[in-house]
Amino acid sequence: MTMLTRRSVLMAGSAVSTFLLMPRFAFAAAAPVRLTSVKFGSVSWVIETIRAEGIDKKHKLDLEVVQVATNPAAPVALLSGAADVIVSDWTWALRQRARGYDLKFFPYSSALGSVMVAKDSPIRSLADLEGKKIGVAGTGIDKSWILLRAYSRKTLGKDIADFAEPVFGAAPLVSEEFKNRRLDAVLNFWTYAARLKAGGAEELLAVADVIKGLDVSPTPSLVGFIWSEKAVRDKGVPVDTLLAAVSDADAVLASSDAAWERLRPLIKPASDAELVAIRDYYRSGIARTWGPADTAAAEKLTKLLIELGDTELVGDGTHFDQNLFHT
Repeated sequence: MTMLTRRSVLMAGSAVSTFLLMPRFAFAAAAPVRLTSVKFGSVSWVIETIRAEGIDKKHKLDLEVVQVATNPAAPVALLSGAADVIVSDWTWALRQRARGYDLKFFPYSSALGSVMVAKDSPIRSLADLEGKKIGVAGTGIDKSWILLRAYSRKTLGKDIADFAEPVFGAAPLVSEEFKNRRLDAVLNFWTYAARLKAGGAEELLAVADVIKGLDVSPTPSLVGFIWSEKAVRDKGVPVDTLLAAVSDADAVLASSDAAWERLRPLIKPASDAELVAIRDYYRSGIARTWGPADTAAAEKLTKLLIELGDTELVGDGTHFDQNLFHT
């Protein structure tokens, strides 16, 4: 004990004696949660809402933000131990479980991208893309592209990769190429689809409808919080506290337009219409639970991706593992 502590004991008498008999861990601060976030990405919107609404204080959540430059950097941060929790695809997490990592997943958002066309475009169906250029955010093994190919085979009897010309690139790049009329259509992530829609583009086909068209229902959230079960257990990281705080933040974002106005500096919308479009897309994708029906849908989707994809997409030896999903 320090002298100050001894003096306090002598002055406080039996009350301090009671204090000293209590377990030391009762006064230990909760472990922090290190969560990755891309600057200006949708996770940053949730983090800002948690802090602005005092949700972190309500849950006694010590949230440390690990800024990453791009979404692909988040898995690196998790596997290297630089972060406790990331937001990524459960297909990636399944691949890691097949390699021996004890990862867990809980849904963050069910919002998915869309195939967009110009408002004055003559393209009104997937078949109309024959001989046209379609921008695709990502690479040839992007899940949405693989699923769109499967959908075209099922509905048209031919692969869109064979009758249209795919142009792969980063999401901002293919959006710009589309806006500059160098692409006839674009398959992009939901945030970019929302911005394009606000700018006058039209949705030709939603990825959610593609998944339904492949007889996968309900549409499972593809993106969620991922962590190592052993790592958070060993360090006492309160993941459930984080998930509860996110749920509270989503409740605010689902009902408060003022909360979205507060996020304007992070979203950087080109117009009021763009902010509204992003808000509405986000709200439509708020994921609240994960149950047996979601697990069954995820299993069916996994088998479909394994069948249609290759080892680069799902990983050699990847198989469905229901224990991935935190319920």
